[in-house]
Amino acid sequence: MENKNTILSVKDLCKYFPVYGKGFFTRITGYIKAVDNISFDLFEGETFGLVGESGCGKTTAARTILRALSPTAGRVIFKTGDTVVDLASMPENLLKSFRPKMQMIFQDPFSSLNPRMTVGNIVGEPLVIHKMAKGRQLTDRVKQLLARVGLSSEYINRYPHAFSGGQRQRIGIARALIMYPSLIIADEAVSALDVSVQAQILNLLMDIQDEFNLTYIFVSHNLGVIRCICDRVAVMYAGRIVEMAATEELFRNPLHPYTKALLSAIPYPDLDIKLNAVLTGETIDLAELPHGCNFESRCPYRTTDCLCCVPELKKVDDNHFVACLLKN
Repeated sequence: MENKNTILSVKDLCKYFPVYGKGFFTRITGYIKAVDNISFDLFEGETFGLVGESGCGKTTAARTILRALSPTAGRVIFKTGDTVVDLASMPENLLKSFRPKMQMIFQDPFSSLNPRMTVGNIVGEPLVIHKMAKGRQLTDRVKQLLARVGLSSEYINRYPHAFSGGQRQRIGIARALIMYPSLIIADEAVSALDVSVQAQILNLLMDIQDEFNLTYIFVSHNLGVIRCICDRVAVMYAGRIVEMAATEELFRNPLHPYTKALLSAIPYPDLDIKLNAVLTGETIDLAELPHGCNFESRCPYRTTDCLCCVPELKKVDDNHFVACLLKN
C-alpha cells in the first residue's frame, strides 16, 4: 500500500455471474458483469460512500470486498495491524481469522436477525464462533454493547419480533461491533427505516466511529444520507465507478452526466425549484454491455466516440476522478 493510512485497497475488482442457455445440456452463454473493474483506496477512520440506482452493482461490490461472494478477478488488499493480505485470493480456510476485523450491517433489520434466537445469542454468536468469550464474560460483553447502541440490557433474553425496525437495526449494529472490527460495510443500513429513525441510526454510527476507531463503506441510493455521513463518494453505474470525489466537491461540482442526473433528482421543499433530470430510458442489460461507454444510451451529451471507447476513471482535479470521454 502506497499510503500508510490506507486500510483497504481495491484494485480492478470484477464479479461476473454466468448466464446459462436453455436445454438439457446447459452451457454458459454469457456473463452478467455486476462489478466490472472497479478500483479505490479506503483510508483509516473515513466513511466512503458507494452510491447509484438499484442494480448498479454497489451491494455486489460490497459483498465481494468482504468475500461473501468470491471475486472473478482483481485484488482486495486489507491491512489489519501490521498484517497486509489479499482477501480476493485468500483460501476459504484462512479467511476465518480475518472475519473479526471485517463486519457488515445489513439492509433489512427484519430478515437479517434469526427469529429463533434471542438478542443475547444473536449479538454474542460471533464471540462463540471465534471462541473469544463464554459464560459470564460473554453475557457482560453483550450487555455492554447493547447499552452502547441504545438498548436496555434487559432485552438480552427477548426475541427479534418484540422490537421495532430501528431497535432491530441497533441489534445488528451491536452484532457488528461485538468483535471490535476495524472495517464495517453498511449496506443500505437505514433505507428500511422511517426518516426520524434514520437520523437516530446515522447519529449512532457517527458517534461510535471515533470511539471504536471504525472505517466505513456506506452503500446507499439516498444522496441525502450519503452527504450527511460520507467523507468521499464513488458513483456507480452498470458495474463501474463513473465518478469519485470528496463529498462536498461532488455535490458542488458534479462532472459526469449520470452524477448530474442523480443530483437533479433530489427533491427540494421549495416548489418553485424546477428539477432538471436528464436521464431517459432504462438501465442497460449487464449481460449485453455495449462496446463503449455503459452510459451512452442514456446520455444527452454522447458523441460517436462514446459508442466504441470505454472511458477510464481519470483524475481531473485534486482528488476528483471521472470516467467520461468529454472530461478526460
